[in-house]
Amino acid sequence: MNAFTRAADALATTPLLNCLLREAADPAADPAADPAADPAADPAGELARELTGEPAAGRAVHRLRVSGRLLRVRPGHRPTDPELWTGRTWRPLRHAGLVDLAVEEMHAATGLPNPALPGEMADSRAAVEAVLAARARAAPPDDPWMRSEQALVMGHPFHPAPKARSGGGPPAAWLRYAPEAYARFPLVLLGVREDAVVEDGDTRALDALGEAPPGYRLLPAHPWQFELTCRIPEMRTAFADGRLVRLGTTPLPARPTASVRTVHVPGNGSPAATDLFLKFSLEVQITNDVRRMRRHELHHVRRTDPLVTAAFAALDGPAAWLSERGYRTVDGLFETCAVLVRDGLTRHLVPGSTAVLAAALAEGFDGNPLDRITDPLPWWTAYVRCVVPPVLEAFARFGVVVECHLQNTLVAVDAQGTPVQAVFRDAEGAKVVPDMPRAAAWRRLVYCLVVNNLTEVSGALAHRFPWAAPALWAVAREEFERYEGLPALPETGGLLASPTLPGKANLLSRWIGADGTDPRYLPVPNPLADHSRTAPDPPGVPTV
Repeated sequence: MNAFTRAADALATTPLLNCLLREAADPAADPAADPAADPAADPAGELARELTGEPAAGRAVHRLRVSGRLLRVRPGHRPTDPELWTGRTWRPLRHAGLVDLAVEEMHAATGLPNPALPGEMADSRAAVEAVLAARARAAPPDDPWMRSEQALVMGHPFHPAPKARSGGGPPAAWLRYAPEAYARFPLVLLGVREDAVVEDGDTRALDALGEAPPGYRLLPAHPWQFELTCRIPEMRTAFADGRLVRLGTTPLPARPTASVRTVHVPGNGSPAATDLFLKFSLEVQITNDVRRMRRHELHHVRRTDPLVTAAFAALDGPAAWLSERGYRTVDGLFETCAVLVRDGLTRHLVPGSTAVLAAALAEGFDGNPLDRITDPLPWWTAYVRCVVPPVLEAFARFGVVVECHLQNTLVAVDAQGTPVQAVFRDAEGAKVVPDMPRAAAWRRLVYCLVVNNLTEVSGALAHRFPWAAPALWAVAREEFERYEGLPALPETGGLLASPTLPGKANLLSRWIGADGTDPRYLPVPNPLADHSRTAPDPPGVPTV
């Protein structure tokens, strides 16, 4: 087994292991340590260790709820090295063995088969290995922000197949478009006959990407999407009847961001085309959805984005929103050819700051600000104060829910690496009350902000500084307490008092074929509930 194979197995195992432990298992005792022990003897102790980040000694044992089988792991922010109890000894499980175990447990739990998902899990692991080999041959971007966007080799830490590219072909077909492989590529430029243009909002930036012939407007296309769709009958007809013409490519390459189908366009010297994001349809399933720009989603964006933009403009502080100004597409190929224009990043940043993708803070990359800190509490306090207030205030004052999960949150840091600003993106995931019932909107906000965002970043800090884990959540709780009792945000008190929070059950959702916009949730421990305000002394720091 070579180094890429071993690394890919480990990176693919952790998210699947997280899914099983969150969705299908409970803490148990180790029968090898004490054969007479009750397997559920100390669930509270194991739960507390998981909640606070305190590392358990050696290994942690979990009992799968339906089959009763015992699974032992090396615990921590990223659980590793799974082992299955045979009745006499612990047998190590590689990724393929863990897939088999997950399949057996989910089939037993739901009574439903799913012949496709095991293949997706295997494809995800193969994708990781291909990406690792490609990264070893490629040069990373010079820009630390783009390095963070292209750092997510493992991907979503609670998804069974985070790197599968279903519908996109084998790795050889898509590696040149993969952000994790440091991809960069020119965009395909098409001309759309003016009477066939369908657009809404401000799309002028697209016209600065090149030059269209008389009677046509410019339309960039993602080259991977173009390869996947250029031979479908509707596209052939559009080229044949002159609605579409091929014009070449953009003069400068774009770089894909963490979402894969959204790219950063550096521009071609024209101020109108400098520092843009373009989001495309992509006939490929990534995590829970085929990433197509559906008509109703584009209409939702055009309804919602102005409200979110206005809300952030009215907030105090430096938090920013990357507006999705408009879209352009082709009559008869509305979803296939749609492109959405999003604000660039630079114009929104605090002067002198550098942006970092929040998801990369947890996964790690060259230039990670966490690598520079010696005391996590000041850094974490700054992070929480950048991220939490704008999200809560946008909801309280304007009924706006931004999908502030790790991949949609950028944090700008100063020269010392300290957070000074949060920047949020993706109007497709944003919701507005009363379009969405308030209770459902609040649940979505809590999941994205606390369970996905804060839990992962605090976990990365606690992995480095285990002594600080309880104090991290005390700091976060204090930030939320500032909103407790406000008439505009009555949900805060219940959040702080609840023992659990809603966590996405991605393994179950994928297994039963739940729509990606309607995933299943289950309760997970609430790290904001009743934590000590006093931090223990870090190792080597004397008590005064």
